[in-house]
Amino acid sequence: MTRLWNSPADFADEMIDGFVAANGRYVRRVTGGVVRATASPEGQVAVVVGGGAGHYPAFGGLVGPGLAHGAAMGNLFASPSTQQVLAVAKAADNGGGVFFSYGNYAGDVLNFEAAQHRLRAEGVAAATVAVTDDVMSASLDEKHKRRGIAGDLTVFRTAAAAAEAGYDLVGVAAVAAKANERTRSFGVAFTGCTLPGALEPLFTVPAGRMAIGLGIHGEPGIDEAGIPTADQLAELLVSRLLEERPDGADGRVIPMLNGLGSLKHEEMFVVYRRIAQLLADAGLDIIDPHVGEFCTSFDMAGTSLTLFWLDDELATLWEHPVDTPAYRRGTVAVRSASVGLDTPVEAEAGIPDSDDQSRSVARTVLAAVAAIVRTIDDNVAELGRIDAIAGDGDHGIGMQRGSHAALAAARAAVEKGAGARTTLERAADGWSDRAGGTSGALWGVILTRIAEKLGDTGTPCSADIAAGIAAGAHGVTDYGKAEVGDKTLVDALVPFATTLTQAIDTGASLAEAWAAASEASTLAAAQTAELLPRMGRARTHGEHAIGTPDPGAISLALVATALIDVLKET
Repeated sequence: MTRLWNSPADFADEMIDGFVAANGRYVRRVTGGVVRATASPEGQVAVVVGGGAGHYPAFGGLVGPGLAHGAAMGNLFASPSTQQVLAVAKAADNGGGVFFSYGNYAGDVLNFEAAQHRLRAEGVAAATVAVTDDVMSASLDEKHKRRGIAGDLTVFRTAAAAAEAGYDLVGVAAVAAKANERTRSFGVAFTGCTLPGALEPLFTVPAGRMAIGLGIHGEPGIDEAGIPTADQLAELLVSRLLEERPDGADGRVIPMLNGLGSLKHEEMFVVYRRIAQLLADAGLDIIDPHVGEFCTSFDMAGTSLTLFWLDDELATLWEHPVDTPAYRRGTVAVRSASVGLDTPVEAEAGIPDSDDQSRSVARTVLAAVAAIVRTIDDNVAELGRIDAIAGDGDHGIGMQRGSHAALAAARAAVEKGAGARTTLERAADGWSDRAGGTSGALWGVILTRIAEKLGDTGTPCSADIAAGIAAGAHGVTDYGKAEVGDKTLVDALVPFATTLTQAIDTGASLAEAWAAASEASTLAAAQTAELLPRMGRARTHGEHAIGTPDPGAISLALVATALIDVLKET
């Protein structure tokens, strides 16, 4: 279990502060994460990696000469927000463009792609390779759906070596994509992991059993078997990975046996002994073997094996020296300290003009956000419990962080005389930034689309509110690509939007229509318990998720229901 914390909601921020305090030689704190404390040559491609907290040394521990220029660091098992990724990228940029790489998870994809789009809109060249090394998370025919696990390191290191060798952005992206295509990983676990403040692990493994094909966010394995001997485990890992030897691989391979959090190095050395024998028996040339912790999952007891298949270009890049807080290879020349304390702070946008009517609506918006906060606070533990079964356990904390940030932003806007649109837009920005992950990004979309229909003058009518909700639903499906039936927030949001519009069109008041829509949303959320997940991290849970509703759908229904009383009072 995870034993030491102050507040679970503050764990990630306090962890980063402590990490920077202990590693000032390598990294400096910036908004959204960390960047190198040493200077990089002007014009060099900046390699920016990232993901949620709980995986050390990924991701901050891999920042330094020879590896990443910066790491965007999200909340516990949650993607960094778009704002965080963008801030780190700007702080790391050397004028040669920004290359992003991260594990292939829904929230990371949404937020890194949004940051990439914004960089390009500002004239900064950017490219991305999402890591897809986990052979157990999708078939080879659907490799693009695979998760990124410990194989992150091979892609990150290759990209960074290419950047330092003078490759341009196109070249860095191309060689990183090649590294990803030549990286395969397979993991097992003997216990689940426990988030700070949680009373139970995200999943359990029966005594004497082993989970096969697990994820690094508390996703349970897709299969189960008795605990093997060390040699038998080595044979299982190697045989599965050799089934996917890449086309054209010449036999040079880097094996990386990764500990997931609490498996002892001594145990891994016993396993690696047999792995080395098996690879040699297969006629392979073992290059630079790795045994240690490279991508963990809090306190999970487990291990994964990665095979990285080299060619001449990749072998040359692999020899580039690296010096980071948690990973070192070769000798790196002393470099001067970088200049600057943080990402340039953009001046806060002024408050647009508004009238008395809209400022009155803004106070209702503030009351609505306060009601959301109370509801999430009352249900945070249950949302986390549900998500531990049908997701990765971080949904409650993420919703809590997001809603509290939204409330603070809305309150500040109202105090400055903002109208309804500006107040809700500020709340949306605060929510998406602080919550991070898929949920944070999608709630940011929903609230922003509603805000656009409110305006900063006059009083919106019921049809305007319904149009805003409908626009939010369309925005979520366009942005996240989920559809009704995929077992996501969309399963509750679409019935809510449809029912609200229909009720208002037939003459119901906003409060009456909202109550009917909330009832439809609540029913639809409960019915997600019978669905097989087809999107997001829960997708790999498969039939394990049947019987438990989707936490995103449940939280949306809770929020909708909480606002009925607010609307009755307006």
